[in-house]
Amino acid sequence: MARIKIVTDSTSDILPEQASRYGIEVIPLNVHFGDEVFKDGVDITPSQFYTKLRGSGFMPRTAQPSPGEFMELYQKIAADADAIVGVHISGRLSGTIASAETARGLVDIRVVNIDSRSVSQGTARLAMLAAQAAQAGLDVDEIVELIERVREKTMIIFSVDTLEYLQKNGRIGRAQALLGSLMQVKPLLQVDSDGVIATLDKVRSRSRVIPRLIEEAHARFPLGAKVAISVVEADAADRAQELMDLAKQGYEVTDAAIAPIGPTIGSHTGPGTFGLILIPHVEF
Repeated sequence: MARIKIVTDSTSDILPEQASRYGIEVIPLNVHFGDEVFKDGVDITPSQFYTKLRGSGFMPRTAQPSPGEFMELYQKIAADADAIVGVHISGRLSGTIASAETARGLVDIRVVNIDSRSVSQGTARLAMLAAQAAQAGLDVDEIVELIERVREKTMIIFSVDTLEYLQKNGRIGRAQALLGSLMQVKPLLQVDSDGVIATLDKVRSRSRVIPRLIEEAHARFPLGAKVAISVVEADAADRAQELMDLAKQGYEVTDAAIAPIGPTIGSHTGPGTFGLILIPHVEF
């Protein structure tokens, strides 16, 4: 049986225990605060990042790993693997997969990269599914087919305190229409099937955000469905726990995790963001 290794990037916000459980390699992106550069999840933790973000006069910038960094990782993996499957952030939101594709042509090991068309734990859940598939004996092509099929059913919906960060960092996508209309409303956003941030809804009060996210989940995944759930949060732990408690009700939950939004994604969404990811369970 071929030894297949899964790679993702730090925008997946994959928890260390998740990566360890499935043997997933994580390549970090870079976060720039003025002249300071930090490797996401290596040099700076989410809590350190949000403290710095609130106290800094800089709008942070992010940069994908270089092809050389991917090549170095692939060469290290090649000593113990026959093939690599990369599961990365939407190519519509980052150039990360483009760097990975450049590096793919520079190494001897077979590398296949999949655009998750997702972000944060949406990408992480697909990477973990790829690792489970590899452990179950699926070959590279079968893993790719599975992930491309399941990504169409993956839901990622979220709320931000402000659109300022998405707008200034150029990631606002199809939510652009909300700008200028948000006086007393809270924006609800989604990553759509093209991997672009788009408007989901807007609600009149903070108290309606979580109920509306739950309503949307129920509309897309029928009650009783077997699902894995992730809730992500950027300096919003209390709201994340409330969302998770409600999201679990009515589903057969095979795995659940609350994950902090890391520095790269947090640079674009800002503090106060929280979201819900559902992915259908797959039996092997």
